[in-house]
Amino acid sequence: MRLLVKNIGELVVVSQSQHYLPGHQMNNIQKETGVLSVAVDDDGMIAECGKQEKVLAAYPETCFTSVIDAQGGSVLPGLVDGHTHPVWAGDRVHEFALKLSGASYMEVHQAGGGINFTVEKTRASSEQELLKLLIPRLERMLKSGTTTVECKSGYGLEVDTEIKMLKVLELARREVPIEISSTFCGAHSVPKGKSAAEATADVVENQLKAVLSANKSGELNVENIDVFCEKGVFEIEDSRTIMMAGQREGLRLNFHGDELYPLGGAELGAKLGAQAISHLEEISDEGIKAMAESGSVAVILPSTAYILRLKPPPVRKMIEDGVIVALGTDFNPNAHCLSMPVIMHLACVNLRMSMNEALAAATINAAHSIGRGATHGSIQVGKVGDLLILNEKKWEHLVYQLGDNSAVQFVVKKGNIVYTKI
Repeated sequence: MRLLVKNIGELVVVSQSQHYLPGHQMNNIQKETGVLSVAVDDDGMIAECGKQEKVLAAYPETCFTSVIDAQGGSVLPGLVDGHTHPVWAGDRVHEFALKLSGASYMEVHQAGGGINFTVEKTRASSEQELLKLLIPRLERMLKSGTTTVECKSGYGLEVDTEIKMLKVLELARREVPIEISSTFCGAHSVPKGKSAAEATADVVENQLKAVLSANKSGELNVENIDVFCEKGVFEIEDSRTIMMAGQREGLRLNFHGDELYPLGGAELGAKLGAQAISHLEEISDEGIKAMAESGSVAVILPSTAYILRLKPPPVRKMIEDGVIVALGTDFNPNAHCLSMPVIMHLACVNLRMSMNEALAAATINAAHSIGRGATHGSIQVGKVGDLLILNEKKWEHLVYQLGDNSAVQFVVKKGNIVYTKI
């Protein structure tokens, strides 16, 4: 047996049976109190959890390679970050002042900044240079409690750099003990000198084919396809073309929609059976209804609306109407946040989510958004042994203590201790 966590005072299992929590069910977080334990087997799976007497009767302490004494602290599932862009070169700190002075996202973009600036820097960087930048970012995520993360390409916009970025994610899997769900996002922007139609054709006929070929050879392990479905970028028909091309080849649809303009991205995603749609600041009432009916996950990114001073997404209405809501940091050069606890705090304060809802959104629902709800995001026998051990008796300190990870004592990935607070 790989790991025993003993003397737990509060065990936050999140859900004992469901693979996601829609709507108001997000507030019904399940937890146990008392003297509790979690046992993780040599395959990194939870073998037993609950009352310590029961766990130790099944698996005596002497059979474990590692033992953590939680000293009455709270234990909860490892956090899942549902949306990031972590592979890039060239920060955009110089644009922050422009945004603070009132420049909009699209104004910065049209002036040659934004995604286009990062594309230029990323194209000019080698795999090893990008990997050197990526590793500390992933390590900072781990220290904040993220054990699984969705990671996109999207700063290449042509085949060679998109493949390079995806290869860097594969290299990172060997260097950092964080689980990565890889997403091809070649349709993140329309490249300079091309029309949207030309960019769409290039994504489908060149970039996607190269990704699928690399997947088939085992060089890549891309799971999802993304497109920036937005007015003036990839509008509805181009977005549909790109996503259907990926879907036909077995990629999950996990895309940007309705961020800056109510284009109908949510309705499109729901009709196509998208696994997840992110942003949704400008989602319509019809889009909310469609997502609730289809089961597509709304991946909400509180840092984006905060930094860009956008209208916040209507999360309360989504929850009231039964949508599955998840959270992500949207880490990228525009929204430089690596901490899911900070995102949970923003979701509670700015979007009026309860702490229970934020926890569901950052664990089991975010796991479901990347096809892992059956294996990740809650503490259940047979699920992956991803755990946070806090030095506080109540899990809410993870959200309450804004701006650092001081409540996190240990981070566990598949039963391996990958971070210890010194």
